[in-house]
Amino acid sequence: MLGANGLSIVQGVLKINHSAPHSDQLSKELAIALSRNDYLEKRCTFLEEMVRLLRIKKYGPGAERLSSQQLTLLELEPGVCSEEVAQESASAPNDTAVPTPDEERKKPSAQAVRAPLPKNLPRQERIIALPARECTCVQCGENKKLIGYECSERLAIKPIEMFVEVIKREKRACARCEEAGVSTAPVPAAIVEKGVLADSLVVETIINKYVDHLPLFRQAVRLGRDVGVEISQSTLSSSVLRAGELLAGVVGAMKSQLLAGGYIQADETTVPVQSERTRGRNHQAYLWEYSAPCGVVVYDFQMGRARSGPAAFLQGFAGRLQSDGYAAYANIGARGLLHFGCWAHARRKFFEASQLDPKDARSVGVVRAIGALYEVEKRAREGNLPAPEREALRAAECPALLKRIKELINKTAAEVLPQSGLGKACTYALKQWDRLERYAEAGHGMVEIDNNWAENAMRGVALGRKNWLQIGSEKAGPKVAALLSVLESCKRLGVNVREYLLEVLPQLSYAAVRPQLQGKRAMADLTPAEWNRARLAAEGRAE
Repeated sequence: MLGANGLSIVQGVLKINHSAPHSDQLSKELAIALSRNDYLEKRCTFLEEMVRLLRIKKYGPGAERLSSQQLTLLELEPGVCSEEVAQESASAPNDTAVPTPDEERKKPSAQAVRAPLPKNLPRQERIIALPARECTCVQCGENKKLIGYECSERLAIKPIEMFVEVIKREKRACARCEEAGVSTAPVPAAIVEKGVLADSLVVETIINKYVDHLPLFRQAVRLGRDVGVEISQSTLSSSVLRAGELLAGVVGAMKSQLLAGGYIQADETTVPVQSERTRGRNHQAYLWEYSAPCGVVVYDFQMGRARSGPAAFLQGFAGRLQSDGYAAYANIGARGLLHFGCWAHARRKFFEASQLDPKDARSVGVVRAIGALYEVEKRAREGNLPAPEREALRAAECPALLKRIKELINKTAAEVLPQSGLGKACTYALKQWDRLERYAEAGHGMVEIDNNWAENAMRGVALGRKNWLQIGSEKAGPKVAALLSVLESCKRLGVNVREYLLEVLPQLSYAAVRPQLQGKRAMADLTPAEWNRARLAAEGRAE
């Protein structure tokens, strides 16, 4: 490719030889060469940006502070670890770093103070006796009297303790009337009827896998190692999936409550699944997540990322839907549905552009301008403002901020290549603009500035996916989705998930073989939110 000096030399030669024979042909060829050179330079810049972004993702946040030349050297060193990258970045100049809104607000933290251990935990005293030689007074030889103890507390744990639950059902008969037969106490409700695993172990297995991300294989190995009990992975798996099957009706009631709420955030993520569709490798299925901030979360398992998934879930929904810019969320739901964008997605693209070229003030300027919107949200959050007051605050301050951001983006879009990182960020924001600014309009004080509640609900799925790796079959997908829906909802609502599952799952199992106990009303009463409300009411506490 020609540099700037090379181009000027060629153009000078062309002016000198303008009157030479075939000059018109030479002019055309030079014009084509210059156009080709311009394309190659732009293409090279684009590829360099992509390589830098990939290296930053590879080496972690510390790599953001390093130059492209430093990142290139890291590629040449085998076995580079994240600690080395962090150490190198700590010595790098800080003038090119692009702070996030949270980083700009961050203050030095005070010295950590050890929190007291919970008072509800049982205490086991361990007395350390004074050595015998120190129990006698060195002056008079009399025994020293005990005057007290120097106390300290440490948190301890017992190894896992298992026991066999022996169920003995009474059998009674009349000694005089043999023809009356024998009466036997009923079989207690159980998550897996006639199963070898008690409810407590089934619930513990569910929590270990989907809350603590411990695969069933490791759980089976741990039981054999620590307790000496051999439980097959298939037994654990069938028990877990049985629980997911039982929770399907509860999740259906949760979905109805979510749709009735009128405001839903949506997101999706991949999940590998074993399937006949792709023999020899996992099929890439999707978990679509629908939730309300501070409220219920429902996952919907789909074998693909097509629009049919959200279209079916949100059929008839005419409220407020907030999502990223994925096209599958467009033109779904009922007439009157309002679609809101996510400022976190828009900001992230400008932030990534600033990572590609830290010296470009344009991307940094947009990031800081968006940060001003988040400052408004911070004040509303810290003031615990209800929706009407947050709406009034936005109406007073956001229009001017939004206008300035759009002017910056339009100006930047006219100056950069559409295929560059910064160009793509501008294109995304401008295409989503109507949805992005809608949250600050009148009547939408309950709508968040971004989709982060939904994204946060995906973190557990991402962590679990790295550990349990895959879903065993297509039929297992909806059951796993039901379990995740209940577990994430309990987490978000502050419900004790172990207590909830131990009480609700046996009831569902009991009702599964007794249809007269089923019904929409019964399922609605067993959702985490309703269960917790009823429990608090029974204890005489307000929610």
